[in-house]
Amino acid sequence: MTSVTSSGVAEDSERRRTTRRQRNAARPVRRGVITAAGTVLALAGSIGTAVAAPVDGQRSTTSERSTGTTPNGFWRMDGYGMVVGVRDGVLRAWETTAISCQGSLTAQQQGTPAADGSVRYGVDGLVLTVRARAAQRATLSIDGSVGTRGLRRIAALPALCGQPQATGPVATFDVFWQTFKENYAFFARRGVDWDAMRATHRPKVHSGTTDRELFDILSEMVAPLQDAHVSLDAATPELTRSFRAIKAGTVGPTQEYDDQIRAFIERRDLGGTRLQEYAQGAIGYADLPGGLGYLRINRFVAYSPDGGYENDSAELDRALDEIVTRARTSGRTAWRGLIVDVRVNAGGSDGLGLQIAARLTDRVYTAYAKQVRNDPDDDTRFTPRQKFRVVPAVDAPRYTGPIALLTAGSTVSAGETFTKALAERPLPTTLIGENTQGILSDVHGRTLPNGWQLGLSNEKYTTPRGVSYEGPGISPDVRTPVFTDAEFAADRDSAFDRAKALLTRRR
Repeated sequence: MTSVTSSGVAEDSERRRTTRRQRNAARPVRRGVITAAGTVLALAGSIGTAVAAPVDGQRSTTSERSTGTTPNGFWRMDGYGMVVGVRDGVLRAWETTAISCQGSLTAQQQGTPAADGSVRYGVDGLVLTVRARAAQRATLSIDGSVGTRGLRRIAALPALCGQPQATGPVATFDVFWQTFKENYAFFARRGVDWDAMRATHRPKVHSGTTDRELFDILSEMVAPLQDAHVSLDAATPELTRSFRAIKAGTVGPTQEYDDQIRAFIERRDLGGTRLQEYAQGAIGYADLPGGLGYLRINRFVAYSPDGGYENDSAELDRALDEIVTRARTSGRTAWRGLIVDVRVNAGGSDGLGLQIAARLTDRVYTAYAKQVRNDPDDDTRFTPRQKFRVVPAVDAPRYTGPIALLTAGSTVSAGETFTKALAERPLPTTLIGENTQGILSDVHGRTLPNGWQLGLSNEKYTTPRGVSYEGPGISPDVRTPVFTDAEFAADRDSAFDRAKALLTRRR
């Protein structure tokens, strides 16, 4: 996880001190957050290593274009500025704008096609599934990321994909600006005039601009967005720097901060009791006096040492089997209330959040909806909304009593979609604390011509009724201070205490 200063620029010394556990936790992030580190893939946040895709076989064959039973051929993705090519068991992806085209990744087919014709492809723990639905339409999904991405068949790769790409400072600036111009979804919401940014900063860039100067210029352009899913990473022999810009007045969910807060909670709130840890420390549980339970979740990723979403999901099931037991969900020993704490949560996979929510309901309900910006010339146009449901877990104990959910500005990304999933729960649920960070979109990662990586927000998550919390974050039902200097000085945890009092009164 990357430590972030108040200015949003990660300190080199903190990055060098990152532990192996932190690196392992950051690498598989689907949604990317302040923890995102390393190479960013355009398809799925910061996962693995981008591989330049060779431009061969630039035109689909007649058989590829005429059948709906195979994903072979070339496809333009709805939104995302991506082109996907499939042939001979290999999936390749290209990142495109009106002025650029760059190879993104190469994934190999895994196994044989399923009965429905879908084909799985994998690279570095990332699993993609492509399903041809008709001669001209297909879908692509990513393990751990909710929903599908629409694909439309095209006859050939864009012409730019077969041309050499400029790599100098001017080209890098232009592709950076154009990528945000065509994909970023929240300029108006965050009060930034992107055309004005270009007019101000483009004249500063020329063939002699140094890497350090260029990095400062690009960082300065996106800093006003105060969007923690916007990032810039340089990892070249010439420069190693990272930029993240979290919202003013909030703290990034770094490993150091999480360790500090967990120690405070164990000493102050739990009376010296250590949390029972699960999923490589991502989940902690403790019984509280009075029949209450306390469940702390600091991320939705890196649950299994083996990596990958399937392994994480299996490890999560094992943890939930030990926490959400029959004894705690029914009869005399059942929880009288459950505190769920995501005040420091670094995000991860939305699917894991829905998996936890499925143990906390006995009714099917809609958690949230998602859509992606789908017009490079108009940032108000999006794909149709896809809605995502919480379906009660089958053949497993489920808790249906009252929940107090603790949130704060360090609740980010998948921590926020999980917050929405519980907020929509058709059972007594109360949000206590402060607004979440307000970065619900997945990270859309891209590679710049000089090899630097960027991330941006291009998806809009909403309530089932269409309300977006991107920017201001999800507001609590009961507002209290969270981990402020005043709280620490008084040895006080107002949110935790309010949660206990609320659940105790509900008996």
